[in-house]
Amino acid sequence: MSLETVNHFCATLPGAELTDPWGDGHHAWKVGGKMFASVGVLNVGVSVKCADVETAALLIEMGRAVKAPYFHRSWVQIGWGQVDDEELRERLATSHGLILSKLPKKVQAELLR
Repeated sequence: MSLETVNHFCATLPGAELTDPWGDGHHAWKVGGKMFASVGVLNVGVSVKCADVETAALLIEMGRAVKAPYFHRSWVQIGWGQVDDEELRERLATSHGLILSKLPKKVQAELLR
């Protein structure tokens, strides 16, 4: 998977919007103003949120991801080609769902319309 396919997939998720909060060409996907995926300017992979620190540590231990630089330990960075496209889409959707589920119910309802 590449930046272009990540952007295409994330654009299909409910309420997802592409931003560049730090400038210089970062791709930060947000839902309800909260980030769920990020591709830095070096474009080496995509960072996503995991359900918990243990899940992130397991993915890192299995060699399917590395710790996402500058993010909490529950985030991992998945390098291009490190997992197959289906798994990466699943991780992006899971990250989106985790962030969406933490938003107020009213905001969730508006985004899912």
